[in-house]
Parts: sequence; structure tokens; C-alpha cells
Amino acid sequence: MKYLKSVAAWPLSLLLLLQSIPLLAAELPDFRQVIKEYGPAVVNISTTQKPSGGAPFRFPGAPNLPEDNPLNEFFKKFFEERPDMPQRETQSLGSGFIISADGYVMTNAHVVKDADKIIVRMLDQREKPAKVVGTDERTDVALLKIEADRLPVVKLGDSDKLEVGEWVMAIGSPFGLDYTATVGVVSALGRSLPSDTYIPFIQTDAAVNPGNSGGPLFNLQGEVIGVNSQIFSRSGGYMGLSFAIPIKVAMQAAEQLKTQGHVTRGWLGVLIQGINQELAQSFGLDRPHGALVSQVLPLSPAAKAGIKAGDIILSFDGKPIEQSSQLPPLVGAMPVGKTVSLSVLRDGKTRTVDVTIEKLKEEEEQVASKGKGGKTQQGKLLNMALSDLNREQRRELDLGERGILVEEVGDGPAQDAGIQPGDVILAINQTDVKSTAQFAELVKTLPKGKTVPVLLQREGNSLFLPLKVSDKG
Repeated sequence: MKYLKSVAAWPLSLLLLLQSIPLLAAELPDFRQVIKEYGPAVVNISTTQKPSGGAPFRFPGAPNLPEDNPLNEFFKKFFEERPDMPQRETQSLGSGFIISADGYVMTNAHVVKDADKIIVRMLDQREKPAKVVGTDERTDVALLKIEADRLPVVKLGDSDKLEVGEWVMAIGSPFGLDYTATVGVVSALGRSLPSDTYIPFIQTDAAVNPGNSGGPLFNLQGEVIGVNSQIFSRSGGYMGLSFAIPIKVAMQAAEQLKTQGHVTRGWLGVLIQGINQELAQSFGLDRPHGALVSQVLPLSPAAKAGIKAGDIILSFDGKPIEQSSQLPPLVGAMPVGKTVSLSVLRDGKTRTVDVTIEKLKEEEEQVASKGKGGKTQQGKLLNMALSDLNREQRRELDLGERGILVEEVGDGPAQDAGIQPGDVILAINQTDVKSTAQFAELVKTLPKGKTVPVLLQREGNSLFLPLKVSDKG
């Protein structure tokens, strides 16, 4: 009987399921109108780069042989040294979109980098030569100009209002397939990539492939909220991780490129790092957040305002800093000459520091010299071999009176913290280290069983590490 009852219930269940299908369909995103209305403002960008003359022409039939193979010389003479063999131009494809009816086009800087000829092709197959108004490699934005008027344009949105989970659509020319539309959702916001400090990327799972670069990322309202820029891929193709430049960041760069030909950014003058749970405990934070200042550059706005290494920046211009990656884009977007307030944690107390932002200049490369020092002393508690630095080494490393060299690291708290041979210890538990003898005395005073911050210089950069002191004495 139970079986018969369940079978009898099937028609009713099936009817309810069929009734729910229109409701489910109504909730799915529909980008048809967006494509019809704004698709014509998306363009294909092809570039041509003339051969530089540095690399010889290689005939396609010449085999790739090991460098020491004697046949290499034969093929080199036969294929590569013939004067009648022309050198071939290189071509590449990308995407872009029209932002003004008089012919301004936005794309990625890497799409047009080193290009000798740029052609913009529109949906109606018209082709127009384009000139570069300006490029900014830090934000990977380029502004182009074509001679035309009454062009279709995109509608710009507010990327600051974007939320994780929103539907988005990318239009571009992946692998040269013009006007390909792919759909996904916003996977994350404010992503920081190692090579792009000043961009809080939008991460999406919309399929983006080579050729999509520079194309628009639309929301459901048909507004451009991002510029597709990078993909994460182990194969060269789509793997579910795509990154777009927020349109607010891109337009700020484009406006400066249009008016002055280059982009000016704000400069604070600090090197920062993220904070994990152990570092948070060592600095007395209730949870990991903020940007830890590992170094203050001389004569920088931060130095003039009194910011110190070991300070934790909790907010910038009223905006909370949850992750250290949030700070550089905020500083870079700040107008030069503006004075802003920073909330800083120092010695367990929060204070407000006013800083006047200056213009970002090209960074000077810092080179660390890892020469050997004087006598070596073994730190019993931390199991490290340490040595003092001589006057010349301190001058080369620009350390002033601080710093001792780590020669060897054995098993123990120092190794667990990540301290390595060649590191220079600058401070421990917020106290400057000036000699191995002084360091030995400081180690004796460290709170047992607690985590303390250690400030190092490694390969020219300053770095805090959390060191947990043994509770066994």
C-alpha cells in the first residue's frame, strides 16, 4: 500500500515541478538586451609590431636541435643568414570598448605595448587606425583615439557598489573569435596580485581567454563595471579565475591620460606587510587586520608625519584597512598634496596621524649586501649563530647603528618563525638590536610562552616575523 500511495503522488509532484520551472527561469540572468544595446560599443583591437632586428628570421622547417649539435651551424647558414629572407612582423589581438562618441577607446596597456600599428574593428566591420593617447602600465590601462564621430558608447557603472555573487558578462575576442559573450558571477572583490599593487581586482568566473584582454565586464543593468585584464591559467586557457580592473580605477587613469598624458599617484612612503594570527598576537591585536609597516622610507610623507616601523595602519582617510592589500590603491588614488588622517596602532595604543600625500616617483632598487661580520655568538634560547656588522657593511645596507647578521639557524623558535641565514635582525619585541651582546641580553627578557615581533632586513626589504618564545626557559 505504501508503494501504491507513493506512485499515486507522482503526478502531483510532477505538476508542482513543472509549475516551478517558469519561476526558476525568471530568476536566471538575461543579457540579451545588454548585448543588443551595448554590444556595438565593443571593439576588436589588432596590433602589428615590426621586427626589431635583434632576433634573426627562422625558417619554419628548421628543426630545433640541442645547442651543441653540429648541424646547428648548417641550418643557421642555410635558413637564418640568407639576406633575401625577410623578417616577419608580429601580430596580436585584444579587445576594447568605446567610451565617448568622438572616438576614445579604452583597452589594456599590455594589448598595445610596443605596437607600431593599431587597428580598431567595430561590429559593422569598419576598421579605423588608432593612435595611443597614453598608457599606464601600473593599472594596465591604455587610452586610444580613432577618427570618427557619433559612435556607439558603453554606459559606465559604479564598481564601488559591486557585490560578490552578482551576475556579470564579458564581451571580447577570445582567440580572435569576435564578439564572444561569456557569463559568470563576481567571485571576489579587492583581489591583490603580486605584479599589480595599485589595482583592487574584481575576480570573476566568467570565461576569459587570450584576446579578451581590454574588453568590458558588464553587470545586469548593462553598465561596464570592469576591464578584463588577466587570467590565472596553467594551460593558457580558461580555468575559472579571471581578473578585471574596476572601472572606477580605469577611468581615473584614462582621464589623466587624456588631460596630461600620464598618471600621477599619491605616495605615502612605507613598505607594508599582511598580518597573520601570530603577528596579531605579538602586537596585541585582538584579530588579524590592518597593514603592518615594516619600513619607512627616508624623507617620505610617512617619515615626515612620524610613522614608524612596527606601526599598524588600521584606517586611511576614514576607510578601515582589513587587509594590507587595501592600502596601496587608496594611497595611489589620493590627490597629491591632500592631507589625510591615519589611524595607527603603536605600543598597544591607537593614535591619529595626519599625513600630506606626495607624488609617487619611480622606486629606487635596493640592494642588500650579505657580507660576513665579526665574531660569532651563539644565542642559546633561539639557537642561532649571529655576528656583528662592521661599519662598511652597515653603510652598504643603510642600517645606521642597527642590525646583526644571522649566520646559521638551528632547530628552535627562530627557525619556526622563518628566520634564515643571511637575514639581518633589526629589532626584537620593538627594541632596536645593535650588537650580538645586546641581543643576548634582550633574549633573556623576552616573555616566555608569548609571541613577539622580530624585524628583519632580507634582500633589501624589511619584514616582520612572529617569534614564539619557548616557555621552558
